[in-house]
Amino acid sequence: MPANLPPPYFEAEKRYREAKTPEAKIEALEEMLTIMPKHKGTDKLRADLRRKIAKFKSEAQQRKGAGRKGLSYAIDKEGAAQVVVVGAPNVGKSSLVGVLSNASPEVAEFPHTTWKPTPGMVPYENIQFQLIDTPPISKSFIDPWMADLIRKADLVIVMVDLTADPLQQLEDTLEVLAELRVFPHGKPLPPDLPKKPFPKKMIVVVNKVDTDADMDDFLAFVELSQCGLPCVGVSTASGRGLHALLETIFQFSDIIRVYTKAPGKEPDKSAPFVLPKESTLQDLAEKIHKDFVEKLKFARIWGKAVFDGQMVQKDYVLQDGDVVEFRI
Repeated sequence: MPANLPPPYFEAEKRYREAKTPEAKIEALEEMLTIMPKHKGTDKLRADLRRKIAKFKSEAQQRKGAGRKGLSYAIDKEGAAQVVVVGAPNVGKSSLVGVLSNASPEVAEFPHTTWKPTPGMVPYENIQFQLIDTPPISKSFIDPWMADLIRKADLVIVMVDLTADPLQQLEDTLEVLAELRVFPHGKPLPPDLPKKPFPKKMIVVVNKVDTDADMDDFLAFVELSQCGLPCVGVSTASGRGLHALLETIFQFSDIIRVYTKAPGKEPDKSAPFVLPKESTLQDLAEKIHKDFVEKLKFARIWGKAVFDGQMVQKDYVLQDGDVVEFRI
């Protein structure tokens, strides 16, 4: 099948051939990828361009100051939590983000399909999580800007492929994260760290748990890994385990949903306020408007931990699902 490349592609290709630095070559190659139409006739060419991008990024990373002067991607947080998906090539990161969210990351059988972070919003009940697909990481190469992206995330998904030595993939990925000073939250930290660590809540997602027999292999993986992290088996092909994954993300995001109502009215359960666990009534008031804090006399609460309409003060610790009626 012919590639049918448009004229702007050849202009970018000319800039690539004339470029003198790895950074300039990367910029031209990435522009070529963006311009290139997506169909079977361009699959091999896209794979070749990605191999070249990986090569020049490796060269740029090795140059003095490349980590500071190279490319970077900043993604503003949206939704209830920002979740970054990391892992080795071809474990299914793009498929996971694509099937769960409104994003359209490119999915293919060859490695390095993803060359920049791709965010997507994932609905869960009446809130949304921001899921970010990322380029693959390995012990031989990681994009320099990935460290900042991972460190700023609320939650990290470490994804492995059940059919491709998942124990080794998990070990290698955790080692790469450790090199970035990103460690599982609650786990012991190395005593000789030269700089500040970044503990992160992590979930291990094992892809290609397609059948009951695969589930047996998944359970064996959980037992053998002894990583002490929550593990969820999923199938991006069939959808198996995806709801359980969303429930796990919600659980480990450490957030609560709280609703407000006017006297004599019903609350709007489709639009909760999302707060960190252990937030108080005052925290909610500050999020709504600063005047609420100064003028607030008390509030009435409907929820699991109180009787309906119970009067509470500013230091009341809110629970997931509470309904609040402010009195000012």
